[in-house]
Amino acid sequence: MATSLGGSGGGWNGGGGNNGTVRCESQDNRQRVCTTGWRSAQLSRQISGTRCVEGSNWGSRDGQVWVSGGCRAEFVEGRGGGWGGGGPGGSGRTIRCESQDNRERTCTTGWRNATLVRQISGTACVEGQTWGVRNGAIWVNRGCRGEFAESRGNWGGGGGGNSNYSVTCSSNDSRQQTCAWDSRQGRPAMIQQLSGTACVEGRNWGYRNGTLWVSGGCRARFGAR
Repeated sequence: MATSLGGSGGGWNGGGGNNGTVRCESQDNRQRVCTTGWRSAQLSRQISGTRCVEGSNWGSRDGQVWVSGGCRAEFVEGRGGGWGGGGPGGSGRTIRCESQDNRERTCTTGWRNATLVRQISGTACVEGQTWGVRNGAIWVNRGCRGEFAESRGNWGGGGGGNSNYSVTCSSNDSRQQTCAWDSRQGRPAMIQQLSGTACVEGRNWGYRNGTLWVSGGCRARFGAR
């Protein structure tokens, strides 16, 4: 079923679901189901030209990941639907808020601040434009669907390296831009998209030779995985 990366047995990398990666690929636009053993999964790296959008051409259920419509990607175990270590502020709780039919929706959280931890819509979720926080609630509109976590200042998840370390990198006029990244922090992960253009790893942002790069109008804040 799934392709194992760097290890053997059940699609886990090295042994133990928390550190495992599973590659699942839709060939010829057909649906493929890959066994993971996880309760939930999150996309860690898109490797197809086709954009992978959760709920549209990929999802997880019953210990499996499914892909369709040409989505090819690597997945890791989802913990609480967000980032490992409890997400921003370490609360360990995420809330999904979805704008259906481009209508505005308000989701009560009781939080003073929030951070987008996972975009699940094809429409870009941009803070201040298609989502925000007011009066202890998150609002979304114009098709933004995402998962959010409480934010208490800096990024406070339990990823590798300094949990407060982040870099904002911007592609102006759609030109490629490189930004310095401290390799001691591990590989970067997008923690907040700031552009109207959707930032997709491998397409308009990535990390190579110790350098973070963005292109095609992507502007985002990145933190350690």
